[in-house]
Formats: sequence, structure tokens, C-alpha cells
Amino acid sequence: MKSATGAGERILVVDDEPDIVALVVYHLAKAGYRVSSASSGPDALSLAKRDRPALVVLDLMLPGMSGFDVLAKLREDEGTAGVAVLMLTARKEEPDRIRGLELGADDYLTKPFSPQELVLRVGAILRRMAGSGETADVLSVGPIRLDRSAHRVTVEGHEVELTPTEFKLLLTLAERRGRVQARGHLLETVWEAAPDIQTRTVDMHIQRLRTKLHPAGDLIETVRGFGYRLKSPDGREG
Repeated sequence: MKSATGAGERILVVDDEPDIVALVVYHLAKAGYRVSSASSGPDALSLAKRDRPALVVLDLMLPGMSGFDVLAKLREDEGTAGVAVLMLTARKEEPDRIRGLELGADDYLTKPFSPQELVLRVGAILRRMAGSGETADVLSVGPIRLDRSAHRVTVEGHEVELTPTEFKLLLTLAERRGRVQARGHLLETVWEAAPDIQTRTVDMHIQRLRTKLHPAGDLIETVRGFGYRLKSPDGREG
């Protein structure tokens, strides 16, 4: 177990590869975060309960218990349910990414990775949490409320039935609210497809989303010739 001290929030890095841990700890500490690390699932849970980090960088393949099990236990415990989680793993298969997001991960980065990108993603997650005043699992934009862990969407308290793809599309727009998302970028992010594959797919799903969200669907704005953005009701960018 190692630690580094900085002026920022506390981050817990969980990985059983010493080189990866050293790399991540170095760059996060350099960015001003207070960083601790663990090399197994049980140690990670113990440290998370003791230190209450703002965010956990979590590998999937760990001795003792998998990263998925660690994530599930973090979300089950009231003391750690609101901790943000960035999954960092060599497993690139879509089912693994989907399972991580369904269990409540806030982001997913695959190895090999850019340390600078990891630091930026950590910062983006923490800014979203600080700016929204919400738990890591819940994101609200006007009357729209998304529960990441439950894959549940409500509009003014009424549940909206969305397909997994529709949910991921809405979540992507909500996490980047106020910023225009190109159709090609949405295809890569939501469908994990090459940006030249049938952008009409995005248009059709946006149309269905607007219909299901009823008046709140008007918050999804078309930017002609480019893509879409989810507007904040107050007009501020997210």
C-alpha cells in the first residue's frame, strides 16, 4: 500500500500490477490529488470504507475478488455508495463494459491508456459530481432524472421505459449537456461503431427518445449539419 499527498481530493487506485499502480499514482499525485492504492479486492473495500475517497480507479482482474464484485459491494454499502468509480482494465469486450456501467461505474477506460486522459477523466467525473450535488449514480437535467446503477429514467417523477441503447444515448447527452455531440461521435460512444456507419441510426433513436420523454424531449436540440445536444432548462452549459 502506498500513498501520495496533494491538495486535491482523495483517490484510491486498485490494481495488482505494480507498474500500472505506480504510473497512475504518479500522474494523479502530480495533478494534486491525494492518492492511496490497493492490490486486491478485499484491501480496496477496507480502504474505501476507512478513507471514503472521492473516486476509485478500479481494475477488473484482481486477486481475492473481481473488480465487478468490488464495485457491487461499494454500491451496496451506504458509506461508499456515492463514491465515483472509473474502471481501468485490459478487458475490452462490450459485455464487460456494459456490466460495469450497469453496476454503477461512472466511466470505463481500457489498457493501454494515456495517463493524461485518465487524469482528465477523473477530473471530469469529480466536476460532474461537485456541480450536480448528486450521488455518483444519479444525474438530473431539468425534469429528467437518470439513475445509472438501476438504468432507470424518470421525467417529473414518472418512469420512462427506455431500451439499453436509448438509455446509453440519453446518458451520454446528459453527461455532456450543453455541448454539441456529433453524430459520428455518438455512434462511436453509444454503438461503438466507426463514425462513417449510417448516422441515420442516431437520428432514429433521437426521434424515439424525444417521443418517450414527452415535453422534456424538447431539451434535445438538433444542431443542423453536426449533431445534437441536451440543453439545460436554465440555458447554462453543463
